[in-house]
Amino acid sequence: MVDVHATEFWLSDIDEERFGIRTARATSVTAETLATVLDFCLSKDVQFLIARCAAADLPAAQAMERNGFELMDTLVYYVRNLARTPIPTDVNNVVVRPMRDGEEEAVRAIAEASFRGYFGHYHADPRLDRSKCDETYSSWASHSCSARGPTSEVLVAELDGSLVGFATLRLNNQEEGEGVLNGVAPSSQGRGIYRSLILKGMEWCRSKRASRMTVSTQLTNLAVQKVWTRLGFELKSGYYTFHKWFCQQ
Repeated sequence: MVDVHATEFWLSDIDEERFGIRTARATSVTAETLATVLDFCLSKDVQFLIARCAAADLPAAQAMERNGFELMDTLVYYVRNLARTPIPTDVNNVVVRPMRDGEEEAVRAIAEASFRGYFGHYHADPRLDRSKCDETYSSWASHSCSARGPTSEVLVAELDGSLVGFATLRLNNQEEGEGVLNGVAPSSQGRGIYRSLILKGMEWCRSKRASRMTVSTQLTNLAVQKVWTRLGFELKSGYYTFHKWFCQQ
């Protein structure tokens, strides 16, 4: 991974394995560092680049557009202070607990069902295989299950003896925990299960002595943002996701 003035870029093995395309990723791209990112891609024979810039950095976005990048989504981050105000009590009848060994496949299946057709930046690009786009979320959930440790966790929601939802969590640093990926089985949506997962995620972050929790989603995903704001989360920042193809696809 290379760092140039806070812009990070690297070859993405997981994307190359999934789509069969030499892929790179770049974060915090600026107008000043864009040329360096493009030179890196050309030197590594990259075919497909996924790049993000701060939504407030219009010069970066405009520079990418001038260089053939296409906007795919807008990612928004929310943050909740866990020390300033109490975490609300969950009155739902769903049981939310840490995942147990042997439940990995159930979590993967929930992710597959709940994110099928989800319109993130992968699905926004018509050049990418739809079924492979769907796989990004189920494989992400599976990896989270296998990567559990002192600074990460997978919570599951259990209703009437069956798993109906999950939430993956991690500590970014001593002060901040993050809700990374959450999903509720389609047949159980609309019953407040997602809210219960967020509440338990807040409690997990606090148990790790984090003073805040952050979450993120696409700007168009209004339903989860309504849950967050009702639980005291506040909008923190936004990022544009661009794709650039260096070959005809």
